[in-house]
Amino acid sequence: MSFKIEALQLPTLQRGSEGRNVTVWQRFLLDNDFSIGAVDGDFGNVSDKATREYQTKNGLRVTGIVDIATYQKALTQGFAVYIAFYGNGVTKFLSYLNFGDNEVKDLQKSLTAIATLNPPLVVDGDFGANSIRGLAEAYKKRDVNFPDDLAQKLSTATKAKLGDDFAPALNNITAYAKRLRERLSGKNWINSFLDRDSIDDLASPFRQKVRAFERALQDAGATISVASVLRPPERAYLMHYAFRISRNEIAAQNVPPMPNVDINWVHYNNAISIQAAKDMVYAYNIAYRPVLTSRHTRGLAIDWEITWNGTLKVKNANGNIVNIGEPCTSYENSALWQVGRSYGVIKLASDRPHWSSDGH
Repeated sequence: MSFKIEALQLPTLQRGSEGRNVTVWQRFLLDNDFSIGAVDGDFGNVSDKATREYQTKNGLRVTGIVDIATYQKALTQGFAVYIAFYGNGVTKFLSYLNFGDNEVKDLQKSLTAIATLNPPLVVDGDFGANSIRGLAEAYKKRDVNFPDDLAQKLSTATKAKLGDDFAPALNNITAYAKRLRERLSGKNWINSFLDRDSIDDLASPFRQKVRAFERALQDAGATISVASVLRPPERAYLMHYAFRISRNEIAAQNVPPMPNVDINWVHYNNAISIQAAKDMVYAYNIAYRPVLTSRHTRGLAIDWEITWNGTLKVKNANGNIVNIGEPCTSYENSALWQVGRSYGVIKLASDRPHWSSDGH
């Protein structure tokens, strides 16, 4: 390949280096299974050790210094994509791939065509924030067909200029587009930061109260299905802002960031941002406004369903047997709710599966 490594303006990194370039290198090491501790932009002893391990594994001179030889090896493993994605270096990235002004314009025009972008990208040779959003939207729409569609649409002139480097350049652009797409908000995020479903994750003394109620239910022959116990604050954040964006209560670009949640709420246009939020709300099965801090995030609530056949003969906390008939589900049977209350596990009537330490 004859990509222009000088276009990336790669600085030498070593123990004591700091900043975004270190963060990019740490991300690369982490994704390639080298332990670097925290991705913090601080090249300390751990980053030095991980760099030496990387150099050893790849047959490089082991110095702990990220020099040109180390960069050259990393670039064959997709490091340029990290510069574009984590280093906000998309202009350098495209220049490295030998995309000049005409080729960038061709790329902008081609992305509009394959994804039917509305409004179309401005064909100005400046691959800025809107073009980046257009690239993400194109990958979202075309998915696995993206590289073939883009290859067909890019001009003969672009292909001629890149020559044998056209295919690897397209691979790099596709890898970057895929990362952008994965970061976009949407229903795929519901599989991140999953709720915990073990009663052991509840806070004390509520945990002990739930366990006591659970034992009484099991002794009575009830069937218990736990849906959610402890909600990570990251999941609460995703649910809260998906709901608010879907209701036009906050613009996607105004959502505050949260550490460790690398989501992009802003899509190619506002309508798409709102639809993605609505998709999340539907996928989360949100019935009521999610809050950022709740009984769930504090380990003081449990979502579960309790069912039985016939008459459930269950002991309350005072040791008295209570006979409970139909309806045979905790969603609707207020007599069971009273038994739960005796243990300090209190039903929120308006939320079918929800019980908590105080009924909220």
